[in-house]
Amino acid sequence: MQFFQKINNSKTSLIVLILLISSFFVLKFALKKEKIYSPKIVDNQIFANFEVEELIEGKKINFDSVFFGKNFYLINIWSSWCEPCKDESEYLLELKNDDAIKMIGINYKDKKKNAFNFLKLYGNPFDKIYIDKQGTISINFGAYGVPETFLINNEKKVLRKYIGPLNEKDVYEIKKIINN
Repeated sequence: MQFFQKINNSKTSLIVLILLISSFFVLKFALKKEKIYSPKIVDNQIFANFEVEELIEGKKINFDSVFFGKNFYLINIWSSWCEPCKDESEYLLELKNDDAIKMIGINYKDKKKNAFNFLKLYGNPFDKIYIDKQGTISINFGAYGVPETFLINNEKKVLRKYIGPLNEKDVYEIKKIINN
């Protein structure tokens, strides 16, 4: 009987040892894989050649195709769980009334249901909204959190970057730029 217990203990020890060694190699290779993302903005020019999914229609498009028909684009990165995003919603709705600008929303690390509820509650100022589940699209623009807003011209050049919620002063500045 003791002989069989020793064999079972040896098997268990061997299995534990193999699992530990396997785990070590898996972690070693996972840590070596580069997971650093950095903004893809060169000379204040945004990189827009990537695929995005529309929040409402669910279609996938190349983000570059968004930039047509207007001289100015306001890209606002927002989320339903973001308290400051609620504060800026009235200012975004005010900007939506200006025909000189196309309003683009990037929904950051959010659930679709929550995003729709947010829009229902605070209004939808956007002409189009795209999903950023992983946060990498926002990083492409150089954003580090929500809300952040970028005023971009038709040459995809960033004219202004607003960190934090938009306010009355920001809206005045944006209107002044797009109407001159």
